[in-house]
Amino acid sequence: MTSTPTAVALPDIAPAQRGHEGPFGVYVHVPFCFTRCGYCDFNTYTPAELGGANPDAWVAALDKELELAAARLGRRPADTVFVGGGTPSLLGGPRLARVLDQVRKHFGLADGAEVTTEANPESTSPEFFETILAAGYTRVSLGMQSVSPRVLATLDRIHSPGRPVAAAREARAAGFEHLNIDLIYGTPGETDDDLLRSVDAALEAGVDHVSAYSLIVEDGTALARRVRRGELPAPEGDVAAHRYELVDGRLRAAGMDWYEVSNWSRPGAACRHNLGYWNGGRWWGAGPGAHSYDGALRWWNVKHPNTYAQLLERNVLPVAGFEELSDADRHTEDVMLRLRMRDGLALTDLDAEERERAATAIGDGLLHIDGERLVLTDRGRLLADAVVRSLLAG
Repeated sequence: MTSTPTAVALPDIAPAQRGHEGPFGVYVHVPFCFTRCGYCDFNTYTPAELGGANPDAWVAALDKELELAAARLGRRPADTVFVGGGTPSLLGGPRLARVLDQVRKHFGLADGAEVTTEANPESTSPEFFETILAAGYTRVSLGMQSVSPRVLATLDRIHSPGRPVAAAREARAAGFEHLNIDLIYGTPGETDDDLLRSVDAALEAGVDHVSAYSLIVEDGTALARRVRRGELPAPEGDVAAHRYELVDGRLRAAGMDWYEVSNWSRPGAACRHNLGYWNGGRWWGAGPGAHSYDGALRWWNVKHPNTYAQLLERNVLPVAGFEELSDADRHTEDVMLRLRMRDGLALTDLDAEERERAATAIGDGLLHIDGERLVLTDRGRLLADAVVRSLLAG
C-alpha cells in the first residue's frame, strides 16, 4: 500500500520575533526539465522521473500553496517575483502567465515590481517572450553557460551554441529591457578563449546583467561520477580564479560592474530579487523543494511534485522541515551574504573580536574600508568564502 504523505506543521512566530523585514519576494520553483544536465543537483525531474506529475497539476497545486501562504503571512504585495527551476520556459507562455496571475491574486504585486523568469533558450521563441511580457514579466534570465560545443557537451547542455544569443535578441525585440545570461567557468577542457568568447557573446546579445559561476562538482551528479571514474579531471581552484579574473576584466571593460561576487550589471540592472535574499528580506518559496524565510524561521517544501500535490489537495502546506534562527544564526548569515556584495558590510555589524579579525584581513589585502563599511578587494573576491570564515572564526 502507498502511504499517505505527511507534512511538518510550522510554529507560530510573532511579528515582534522576526528580524527586520526588508523587501518581500515570492520565489516559484518549477521542477520540470527536458533532460538533466550532468552538473546539476537542483530539485528537478525529467518526464521519465515524474511518475504521472504534469505541468497543469503543478500549476493547480501552486495556486493552493499560494492561497495557504497568504493566509499564513497575510496579503502583502510582492516587491519581486522570481520563477526558477528547473526549466520554467518548458511551461510555455500561457502557463507562466497563469503563475503570475496566481501571485497577483493571493499576494498582489507592488508598484514597479520586478518579475523574473529563468528560461532555457531552446524552449523559447518570439511568441513566448511576447506572451510573458504582456503577462507582466519584466526580466528574463537565460542559461547560456558557454558557447563552446565541447564545454556544452561536458556539461550535458542540449542547446546549440548560438541559440542563447538569438533568444536574447528575440526577448529584446519583444520589449524586454532587462536580460541576464548565466555563464559557468572552470569546466574540464575549457580554455581561456572558450570563456572569453562566451563572455563576448553575452555582451553582443545586448544583455544588461551577467551571472558567472565557477563549476562545482556536486555529489550525486553525473559529472561527479565521471570525475570519480577518472574520465574528467576535477576543476582546479587556481584555474577557476584565473577565469574569474578574465570574466571580471572583460565585463568591466564593457561597462558592467560587479555588485555581488558572481554578478555584474549595468547601472540600474541589478537583480532586485536576489538583493532581497542577500539583504535579509523575507520571501515565500512556492513549489516542490522551495525554501522560505520570514525573518526568524526558515522552512522548505517536500521535494517530489506528486507528494507536493497530494498534500495540497488535502489543504496542507507541503512543509518538509524548518529551523528557527537565533540572533547568532542571523548574524552569521548577514556576514556571509552582505560581505559578498559591492556595498559590503557595516563595521558596526561586527563585534570587537570580529573587527580585530577584519583588521588582519585588511592587512592581508583581502578587505578595505569604504566609509564605514568593509568591502572585499579584487583579491578578496577570489577568496570570499575564506574571508567570511576568518571573520566568524572563534
